[in-house]
Amino acid sequence: MPSLKDLKNRIASVKATQKITKAMQMVAAAKLRRAQMAAESARPYAERMDAVLANVITAMEGRDDAPLLMRGTGNDQTHLLVVCTAERGLCGGFNSSISRLARKRIRELTAAGKTVKIMCVGKKGYDALKREFSSLILDDVVDLREYKNIGFESAQNIGKTIITMFENGEFDVCSLFFSRFQSVISQTPTEQQIVPAKAPEGTQEGTSSAAIYDYEPSEEEILGDLLPRNLSVQVFRALLENAASEQGARMSAMDNATRNAGEMIDKLTMSYNRQRQAQITKELIEIISGAEAL
Repeated sequence: MPSLKDLKNRIASVKATQKITKAMQMVAAAKLRRAQMAAESARPYAERMDAVLANVITAMEGRDDAPLLMRGTGNDQTHLLVVCTAERGLCGGFNSSISRLARKRIRELTAAGKTVKIMCVGKKGYDALKREFSSLILDDVVDLREYKNIGFESAQNIGKTIITMFENGEFDVCSLFFSRFQSVISQTPTEQQIVPAKAPEGTQEGTSSAAIYDYEPSEEEILGDLLPRNLSVQVFRALLENAASEQGARMSAMDNATRNAGEMIDKLTMSYNRQRQAQITKELIEIISGAEAL
């Protein structure tokens, strides 16, 4: 049984931890509001970009002069998986859920005889995958700490890297892994194919099949500018969704940690009081017994 001093030190330690988790919860709550607003503001633009892209892709479908980013290489042997996670932990299952989805996809592709390459955006994704798939991970890990704020420029840099690799023939298909923000307690791990570009599901349902569009300039020129921009937009949306999901998961995790620390403090305090009372009672019995012996 631990001594009174050990229990007292343990209570003080848990109280200090509780203060830290409470402070982290409050910081995450403050950051969550800004991150959530940024993610929700980016959604309409990205969805509208999907609709425009789907319209133009439909017009170019089956044509030999379609841009390479749209028609692809005609092969699906080499896959590039862009795994977006956070730079820090202490955010519940946020990082592990994305890594789990990516790990499942990697095993499916390797079992099918495909070649897999992994680009890690964020240190935690690299840490989670390097033990099992270190040989598949590219050397350059994108460190999000280099950017004070997640902006379109950071997404554009990642997009340019992906496009350069595609033009050099380093992969055939590229998929993006991130966590879509739903609420503070709900974040959905998501896989999205970004190369070759394809019409998003459901974008054509509300359009009229009889509508005829005349493009100026030509569809080729529009897609030549639109496809690289759309790739950067999708990466940007993924980073914003991840930022909101990370803060939501951290806020929830730190709230649980704070409550668990409170329960532990109550249990330790009860044990401390009981042991202290037992020690006092024992000392009183010894004093009374000694007095009666005299």
